[in-house]
Amino acid sequence: MAALMWLLIPVVAAIGAGLWGTWAGRNRHKTGDVNELSGYARFREAMEKSHSGT
Repeated sequence: MAALMWLLIPVVAAIGAGLWGTWAGRNRHKTGDVNELSGYARFREAMEKSHSGT
């Protein structure tokens, strides 16, 4: 009976990992890349500006 309990531990762990993987990989509402792309464009513009001074 003790051997069956030891075999039950990996089975429960595998089921838990499967449930967690399903939950972590669920489809979420996507807002799109508009904010990220506009932020990247602002970053590029700031990096392209020439700096006066030294």
